[in-house]
Amino acid sequence: MANQILSIGKNMKQIKANAAIRDACLAVGGQAAMARYLGVTPPTVNQWAKGKRPVPAERCLKIEKATGGAVTCEELRPDVDWSYLRGTEKNQVNAAASKL
Repeated sequence: MANQILSIGKNMKQIKANAAIRDACLAVGGQAAMARYLGVTPPTVNQWAKGKRPVPAERCLKIEKATGGAVTCEELRPDVDWSYLRGTEKNQVNAAASKL
C-alpha cells in the first residue's frame, strides 16, 4: 500500500512536469520553436512533452527565461532542489533566470 501511494505521488509529479513543458512550448510558439531556442531537435522536445524523457535540469533555466518565468524550473523538474543548486530562494529565481 505504501509503495502504491509513493508511485501515485511520483506519477502526479511527472504529469505536472509534462504539463509544464507543454505550457512552455505554447508560450514560445510550439515545440519546434522551443527546440530552436534550446538548440535541440524537435523530437527531443516532443519526448519531454510526452513524458518519455525528463527535461534535463541544465535546460530548465533557459526554458524558464524563455517563458518569462511563467513556467519555472520547479515545475519542470520538481525532483531537483533548485534553491540549493542556485543558492537562491524561490522569489529570486526569476532574477537568476533573466541573467541567462
